[in-house]
Amino acid sequence: MERGTTLFLKLTLIVIALPVLALCVYGLPVMVMDPGDDYPVSWVYLLVALGYATAIPYFAALLQSYKLLGYIDKNIAFSDLSVNALNNIKYCAFTFSFLYVIALPLFYYIAENDDAPGVILIGLAFAFAAFVIAVFAAVLQRLLKNAIDIKSENDLTV
Repeated sequence: MERGTTLFLKLTLIVIALPVLALCVYGLPVMVMDPGDDYPVSWVYLLVALGYATAIPYFAALLQSYKLLGYIDKNIAFSDLSVNALNNIKYCAFTFSFLYVIALPLFYYIAENDDAPGVILIGLAFAFAAFVIAVFAAVLQRLLKNAIDIKSENDLTV
């Protein structure tokens, strides 16, 4: 793979990390400072805690993706390091999805309070998207592991 392609993907990872970082640094603290009168303060704290709790596996998965692209640059994509990176991405995505599934009652409360049923769909979309990413990472991990096994068998026969 050309170095320019992986450079573009690394820049893309940085660009998709910036809005979440801005939300964690600016958006969520503003919600705590001025919770408003629509929701109880405890629900606002739960929403902010969900935001920070999901940011951790999000950034961890982005870091592992960045490392995986580095392995591709160094021509060691077919190694146990790549398998471990995909394994970590899988667990981060499952954690992200699990946190949003657990938070669905919070989304239901917000939807009932605002009379906006689309809020529940947004929570489900985040959970489902993360679950799809986790399954995709698991499939890639299995494929990569099989390719490494085949490569090692071929190295032994030669």
